[in-house]
Amino acid sequence: MSGQPNDQKSDPTPPPFDPSKPSVPISYPIKTLEDLENGSYYKSFHYPFNKTSVPLRPNTGLAQRPRVLVCHDMQGGYVDDKWIQGGENSGAYAIWHWYLIDVFVYFSHYLVTLPPPCWTNTAHTHGVKVLGTFIVEGEEGTATCNKMLSTKESAHKYAELLVELAVALGFDGWLLNMEVDLAISQIPNLKEFVSYLTQTMHSSVPGSLVIWYDSVTIDGTLSWQNQLNEENKPFFDISDGIFVNYLWEEDDPKLSATVAGDRKLDVYMGIDVFGRGTYGGGQWTTNVALEVIKKDDVSAAIFAPGWVYETKQPPDFQTAQNRWWSLVEKSWGIVQNYPKTLPFYSNFDQGRGNHISVDGAQVLSTQWNNISSQTFQPFLEYVDDSTSKTIEVRVDFKEASFNGGGNITFKGTLEAGTSFSTRLFSGQLLTGPLPIYFTYSVKSEGNSQLGLSLELSSETEGKKKLFLASQGTNQFSSEVLLPRRLTTPDNAPGWVMQEVSIAMNGYTLTEIHAVCYKQQPEITNTTEYFAVLGDIKISTSSKNTEFPPSTSWIVNGQDIEWGTSQGSKTLSLKISWKPEDEKGPLFPKYNIYVEKLSKQSIRTLRGTLESVREYIGVAHIEAFYVSQLVIPSDTSSLKFIIQVCNVDGASQNLDDAPFFQLDVQSSTNILSLLFGCLPSLVKNIIAYL
Repeated sequence: MSGQPNDQKSDPTPPPFDPSKPSVPISYPIKTLEDLENGSYYKSFHYPFNKTSVPLRPNTGLAQRPRVLVCHDMQGGYVDDKWIQGGENSGAYAIWHWYLIDVFVYFSHYLVTLPPPCWTNTAHTHGVKVLGTFIVEGEEGTATCNKMLSTKESAHKYAELLVELAVALGFDGWLLNMEVDLAISQIPNLKEFVSYLTQTMHSSVPGSLVIWYDSVTIDGTLSWQNQLNEENKPFFDISDGIFVNYLWEEDDPKLSATVAGDRKLDVYMGIDVFGRGTYGGGQWTTNVALEVIKKDDVSAAIFAPGWVYETKQPPDFQTAQNRWWSLVEKSWGIVQNYPKTLPFYSNFDQGRGNHISVDGAQVLSTQWNNISSQTFQPFLEYVDDSTSKTIEVRVDFKEASFNGGGNITFKGTLEAGTSFSTRLFSGQLLTGPLPIYFTYSVKSEGNSQLGLSLELSSETEGKKKLFLASQGTNQFSSEVLLPRRLTTPDNAPGWVMQEVSIAMNGYTLTEIHAVCYKQQPEITNTTEYFAVLGDIKISTSSKNTEFPPSTSWIVNGQDIEWGTSQGSKTLSLKISWKPEDEKGPLFPKYNIYVEKLSKQSIRTLRGTLESVREYIGVAHIEAFYVSQLVIPSDTSSLKFIIQVCNVDGASQNLDDAPFFQLDVQSSTNILSLLFGCLPSLVKNIIAYL
């Protein structure tokens, strides 16, 4: 019998995480005051990957109305979302109801919680501010405060370090949670810390926020007040708001509003979705607390909406999530509107799925997750009783997508001469003198047809409805515009791309609806209906996006490491790129492909006739880390192609895209070359001595 000795471990413990060494990029917190102070985070290999690629829109101030803050507290944080370049779990947690959120806080129980860039990217896309968390708890927290609050200067120093992190990574401020008892002598320096952090954040990041959590009081006692009162108001007065602990009672929102005076909207009453003593019970009755808060004209702080996911609410995550957030919408209403500016693009991608497509062609057929891949999320309305609708509408991960990994599927029954309409977006887009172009992709079966209905309003002309539809439209009373059919890529079978322009100077686009109808006259007698909306683009030009040619990019490979795995050669490396003209346009996304070229397939540096382009991931910054890429034995060269993608959904032709080419053979022969040089090297050293 063969085997290992009893004292030999069969599964050796992996080496501890060393952030300075190249590896698959991840997000992680800062756990100690020493690590915050010594700046080791900025020396990490992972640091540049953690920068957000989507800035918050200019002039995104807080609305002068009751607001919704959502505090992410999901399984301790840094789960599937820590993988910056994406993971392999199509069932990963995500939020897609961004139109119901004003502020998003990424929360964990580490000292300094840095939001993974995927959350900041998609939140910023939707106009939502993102905060990290600074929390002190237990004995470690007491020791941290003893050092941090020892002097006024030290309080300022650590506040500056938090500001530097927010600026460097591109998020919008901090939630402060001081869950320890403090000596009364430490309170003046705590106030210095809060005040200086708030002021410095404001000067460094306009529109930023510092929110105080209802925890330690002005006399140094850790005592949750569950309202704004004289015990915690001194911290409220020097910050941008207070997150009130969730054990409040019915009168506390009104009492807090009275204490806050003209800053009552900066009072965020906490609601724990898990329940745990929260007013109204949380969970499926979260709306009870929301309605009391809204009535008393203060703001809400929803804690741990991941309850839906963590407790596996039936029947499935997507349905349960839509149902739960519908409670928020019914109680509070929509707080974000889009489209507001152009270009506007959505492929309805939720940042997770079972495949990925580019321009109608599937490039990946395995599970994946990456919240950074979310585009503008639709305002789909949840209907509790599905039998009341003839058409079921859902963001679908199974049907083939036109771009990304999602689409909107419409399935059900529809009689001839009838139609079904559902909301897609609720916007505030003011139109100007130039025409606006609507481009959208549709796939349908039989005589199922899918159009778009637009609602516009003008102060002088009133409201107007336009219907964009290709055929069979005599049943609609609103003005009908017939789109022109665009040329569809050869590798996108079944998809129809349509485009129509409107000129409505001075009108505001307020609603976009999808409209299901049947082609007339009836081709068949069936009432079955099926259609898929792949994507939608709104822009001021019908011209195709012009991308910089490959020759205008500087592309480098570094941290190249060759290895073996199960008898196969592997490669890990970091690829980075930048435009030669640093003043050129910025792009939000890059698809990464590799061609594994054999000696027989190599024809030119620009391409091959026999090689296959393999999709290996997506980057949202100008760098991508390739980890342990398996290389077939007959491969002599690798060509990494960087497909530039624009904010309007357009993707560069792969033949014109920048690339990095690496010779496999010469790379693997480095050691033999080195050893071959050793005799002459030794001879030279001896001669020198």
